[in-house]
Amino acid sequence: MKKEEFITLGISEELAAKAEKASQEELKGYVEKPKHDEVVEENKTLRMSVSDRDKQLETLKASAGDNEELKKQIEVMKQQNADQEKAHKAELTQLRLDNAIEAALTAAGARNGKAVKALIDTSKVKLGEDGKLTGWDEQIKAVQKSDAYLFNTPQKNNFRGFQPGASGDTKPDTKVDMSKMTYEELAAYMESNPEVK
Repeated sequence: MKKEEFITLGISEELAAKAEKASQEELKGYVEKPKHDEVVEENKTLRMSVSDRDKQLETLKASAGDNEELKKQIEVMKQQNADQEKAHKAELTQLRLDNAIEAALTAAGARNGKAVKALIDTSKVKLGEDGKLTGWDEQIKAVQKSDAYLFNTPQKNNFRGFQPGASGDTKPDTKVDMSKMTYEELAAYMESNPEVK
């Protein structure tokens, strides 16, 4: 987790910095699930390709008698291998796009990724060489506006009473003299204490 995420949980900035460092140390060598899935899928496809090509070689050895027939079989197998390679690349591209969309949905705070994805025209979303989605921002903003209930909204901590890590300068339920505050301080105080009139 990042330091800012710890702070939003109500942890002091000093402890949040230590927690972020410990979290980063713990995650060294960690491979993200989308990357792992991609490598597993590619490995599975490559093993199938090697197995198919081994079978093709055995078929070639068996029919090595007729030279003209052998040339035809080689051409057919080359075409099959090229088609398999093209299909594999298309599968891998789609897998990368799906993983990038899932990550973007999580980052956008989607409560139900499948429901939000159903509202998005994924044919207009492309994955660039740099790993960034193009055409995504417009689509997700439109869905966030039209169906806001599908997304988590950041909640502010309105704790009353003792707060761990707080300086303790102001006691809860103490009257605050708003006449001595600047406009920015007053606005921040009113936002964090909506019950104050």
